[in-house]
Amino acid sequence: MSHALIETKFFRPSPRPGRVARPRLHDRLDRGLAAKLMLVSAPAGFGKTTLLADWLAPTDLTGGAPGRGAWLALDPADNDPTRFWRYVVAALQTALPSAGEHALTLLEDRQTPSVEVFLTVLVNELGKADGDTILVLDDYHVIESPAVHEGVAFLLAHLPVGLHLVMATRSDPPLPLPRLRASGDLVEVRAADLRFTAEEAATYLNGVMGLELRPSDVHALEGRTEGWIAALQLAALSMAGRQDASAFIAGFAGDDRYVVDYLVEEVLQRLPADVQDFLLRTSVLDRMNGSLCNAVTGQDGGRVMLETLERDNLFVVPMDDQRHWYRYHHLFADVLRGRLLDEQPDLLGELHAHAATWHEHQGDIAEAIRHFLLGAQFVRAAELIETVLPALRRDRRETTFRGWLEALPTDVLRARPVLCHALAGARMSTGEFGGVEELLDATQEWLDLGGHASAPPGGQIVDRDEYARLPGDVAVHRAGIALIRGEPEQTTQHAHRALDLAGPDDHLTRGAALALLGLAAWSTGDVTTGHDSYAECLGEFELVGHVSDVLGCSVALGDLEVVQGRLSAAVRTYRAALELADGHHTPVLRGRADMHVGLAARYHEQDDLPAARRELSVSRELGEHAGLPQDAYRWRVVMAAVREAEGDIEVAIDLLDEAERLYTGDFLPAVRPVPAIRARTWARHGHLDAALGWIKQVGVSLDDPLLYLREFEHVTLARVLLAQHERGVASTDLARVVRFLDRLLSAATDGHRAGSVVEIQLTRALALQRLGDDEPALTALGAALHLAEPEGYVRTFVDEGAPMATLLAAAGRRTSSPYLARLRSALATGRGTVSVPALPLPRHESLVDPLSNRERDVLRLLDTELNGPDIARELVVSLNTVRTHTKNLYMKLGVTSRRAAVLRAKELDLL
Repeated sequence: MSHALIETKFFRPSPRPGRVARPRLHDRLDRGLAAKLMLVSAPAGFGKTTLLADWLAPTDLTGGAPGRGAWLALDPADNDPTRFWRYVVAALQTALPSAGEHALTLLEDRQTPSVEVFLTVLVNELGKADGDTILVLDDYHVIESPAVHEGVAFLLAHLPVGLHLVMATRSDPPLPLPRLRASGDLVEVRAADLRFTAEEAATYLNGVMGLELRPSDVHALEGRTEGWIAALQLAALSMAGRQDASAFIAGFAGDDRYVVDYLVEEVLQRLPADVQDFLLRTSVLDRMNGSLCNAVTGQDGGRVMLETLERDNLFVVPMDDQRHWYRYHHLFADVLRGRLLDEQPDLLGELHAHAATWHEHQGDIAEAIRHFLLGAQFVRAAELIETVLPALRRDRRETTFRGWLEALPTDVLRARPVLCHALAGARMSTGEFGGVEELLDATQEWLDLGGHASAPPGGQIVDRDEYARLPGDVAVHRAGIALIRGEPEQTTQHAHRALDLAGPDDHLTRGAALALLGLAAWSTGDVTTGHDSYAECLGEFELVGHVSDVLGCSVALGDLEVVQGRLSAAVRTYRAALELADGHHTPVLRGRADMHVGLAARYHEQDDLPAARRELSVSRELGEHAGLPQDAYRWRVVMAAVREAEGDIEVAIDLLDEAERLYTGDFLPAVRPVPAIRARTWARHGHLDAALGWIKQVGVSLDDPLLYLREFEHVTLARVLLAQHERGVASTDLARVVRFLDRLLSAATDGHRAGSVVEIQLTRALALQRLGDDEPALTALGAALHLAEPEGYVRTFVDEGAPMATLLAAAGRRTSSPYLARLRSALATGRGTVSVPALPLPRHESLVDPLSNRERDVLRLLDTELNGPDIARELVVSLNTVRTHTKNLYMKLGVTSRRAAVLRAKELDLL
């Protein structure tokens, strides 16, 4: 299926000769460049598109808007989020040729990232552009997709300084307009602003249209239409050549839709019958050229007719400079379609079928399917959909074909097992499971009926290869549903059935089934089976060259090896994956960045912080577009650990906050939740109120039944309660904490989770030390060291600070080893966390509310040439975080601008 974009969607309408100058509105739009959003909202026929096209055009009449202009004409098909953002990036590239190149690769990859990750990459790229760029989204009212609206809202919240968003719409979009309005980030142009004034109406009627009306007639017509531009234009066309203009003007009143209907009828009735017929038949087309018009009308001369209509100003709008593609003015098209439906409703199906067939012959299958659906030619639409399913899946176009499939009548859909199954998969891929099992059941009924035949009796099959893969794929999807429901036994059963049904060469189905087996085992704590299944799954994907899937499996495999306490094996897994990726010639390979993050985490554990930073830098240089969906949050978790080890606790917490926001759930079990990681950080540095708040929020207690998926949280609970005791504010019996840790130790040992055992034994040792049980404490510490030494654990011990230094010193008096000496040296040189109560930040005597350390960092960089995105990159935080800190320090300093902030800070000796 063709991936080509419709270039006419980027065409900005050319200013028409003799148009009415509107400097008052151009001035308002110019002032709007200081805001995030310019909203031009009014019903059809108020000249929204014309105004924006004139404003952007660099002409002597208007002067042109300052900055580069990018234009995107939206249509209902753009409700597919992937298609919408692909077109947005392409529109931006008409003004900024390299804009969004890396972000675009996220949309081209099969594995769907979160919208925030894609938009974060896009915003960062656009933030590097010089000068101003104006992006116009025309006809935004056709967008109904909540996912698209959420993405646009995110873009507005993080809009780069040089990008200005303009929307032309018939109705207000579901965006945070009140908040934008309150903050001064919204400029609005509405129907009352767009209406022609009396002077503008006179200029149009007498100057542009040459009607030579008397001032009283102009005033009457302007009053009756209330400056509605479409009505004035239609009235002018109706009056052309009339001798009784005054009587005509007196013949209608009001500015509602009935006026337009009446005036269109006036215009149509004065046209020859063949022109009227052409207009009605071609009104089913959103865009048209001569050849397409010939196919729909069954007549020749389509191109000449379009040129004649444009010349006669009959609401035909060219969509490119070559006058090849045209469209009707939306208001005019609406009236034409209404008249066609009233007069010749039986003709609609035939006209759409002609249009669909023409598009199919041109290779535009998506447009062909759309017209077949509009024309109720559902069987033909279903046949075409099935032919393009594999390509659409490869391009992550599930939203597109899901919309098509849900437009089919139930009987047409249910007669096609490949389409039934495709709809089930499309819903699952977007996180929706309603009706999925019914669709899988319907697919299975056909499979049961057909046996091993190439097609079931009565079933409709177009793609025989897709049908042959259905038995295994249905079982895989059932396994996925069971996993989401938290039913590992059923997941395992369905996954084994998928393996039994998949052919020996169906490596994709086999790989997916093995991955689900591994996930089911992992979720119960059986990391040995989970690891073995994932290792086999990795091999299946490697056989068919799905390198990105191999990298995805390597992330899971490395995680499992860390849980097993096999840090060296995890390093080998990441390096093997990178070696495979290096031999692959794809320019941007999803998952490569994740391998460097995994290596960084291992270097951090070994206390080689420079090496960890180097790996994180390599990952950042590759870009988040080279990462899998969870890479954005994983990167921040590891960088937070590095910054904490370096002593910058506030930055570490900021990074963990961002990691939590960017976390995107997938089928991998969330065994190390970010809030629990943050609670450990709080506890280590004396922020007990925050850590105890986490306990209340997640509802963990020492009486909980032990589940593997909560093991990390349970160890975190014990650490927080232990931190309370270390600071003398405990309310829980520490002996209960030790007994709870004993239960956790037994479960982790039975599950062969050596990585968990190291953490639990270490925590037991500290708790027993606090109780004064020195001998058991040293025994627990020895058990942890025995497992940790061969794998090079360092930070797990060093991060515990002074209590751990005391324990290691006691252990050193009994025995000595290079490993023990290394740990003691790291603690002695100040690389460990100092366990003291958190101290308040120093207050500057001239500020009632002092600046935080992070706000001071931002303030320091405000006194440089760095822009917002550069400051975010320097501090390794998001642009939104920088804006939050900037807003806070402005408020504390009592200023409203960057320059004023710097001057005030220097007055207070803050810089």
